[in-house]
Amino acid sequence: MNKEIIACFPQWGSYSCAFRYLFENGFGVKYMTPPPITKHTLEIGSKNSPDFVCVPFKYCLGCHIEALQNGANCLMQIYGSCRLNYYGELEEKILRDMGYEFKFFNMAEINFRSPKSIINNLKIINPNISLIKVATAIPTTIDIIKTIDKIEDYIRKNAGFQVKENELENIFSEFKQKLDHTTNRKQYKKLKKEYLKKLKSVQIDKPKNPIRVGLVGDYYTVQEPFSNYFMEKELEKMGIEVYREMNLTNSIIKSKYKKSRKYGKKYAKFNIGATANYTVAEALKYAKNSLDGIIQVKSFGCTPEINAQTILQNISSDYKIPILHFSFDSQTSETGIKTRLEAFYDMLSAKKRG
Repeated sequence: MNKEIIACFPQWGSYSCAFRYLFENGFGVKYMTPPPITKHTLEIGSKNSPDFVCVPFKYCLGCHIEALQNGANCLMQIYGSCRLNYYGELEEKILRDMGYEFKFFNMAEINFRSPKSIINNLKIINPNISLIKVATAIPTTIDIIKTIDKIEDYIRKNAGFQVKENELENIFSEFKQKLDHTTNRKQYKKLKKEYLKKLKSVQIDKPKNPIRVGLVGDYYTVQEPFSNYFMEKELEKMGIEVYREMNLTNSIIKSKYKKSRKYGKKYAKFNIGATANYTVAEALKYAKNSLDGIIQVKSFGCTPEINAQTILQNISSDYKIPILHFSFDSQTSETGIKTRLEAFYDMLSAKKRG
């Protein structure tokens, strides 16, 4: 008797709902939502990682170890244009050396110009995969991702001004819980309509000219709340309107990379690696739109973001906009992060008062 396939993707923001829908309704396998990231996740990931890798690798490895311990037997890793492209191969070797047995779907090994390569790799997840089911599930998966990003964008800009504390977050949490039990597009569309309406009904008391701050940074650290010590939430507590362009909708679905390269070419003429050109273009956009400040969030040792950091100083100088830089590793102090954010807020407040 064949063993039930239980697949898992590393924890990454709020996207587990979308991944679950794709895996269960498209790939035809059971999906395990990874346990919430904790300090233990980072500890076991760091313990079993080479010293030279960046922190996102340690988070992903820690997530997969916890998933395997909870019964997952099919793991997935994405690809990228920096060291991320080698994550899958290295992670698989580490996990097998630790004695784990599992299937491994490494997107870096796929030739996306070859339908045969795509199909053969998808069969790693499920040998009996139905391409019709995959094709049917993909549009809804994309719509779920876009809805999640739309809701999170609304929350970032309004959570600091809601009359009833955490009301927006609670509605979003309830939406995600119900989304995990959605099995078809009709159910999802009904749920989406209901909860977008609920979010809009939340009472917001926002001043006419609030402090506005834009977040930029490396792909994983700026999107996964635990890896940046829930920075967005801290800013919202201060009554700040938060902006973040980096998400799956903009980077993958709408594929704004070429537009970003063109938009920011005055400051970064060439490709400086990974999502660093996004960082430059987004920072420039925030500066031109007269935001009050910019925060760069990156993992320690992320070379592309180090390249972007120098360029951001030029944008800061040209547009007279303050930019704060954060670099996260497994030893970063949460207290230090909060202290610097509070100092940044005090500076922006004083500057806004004139």
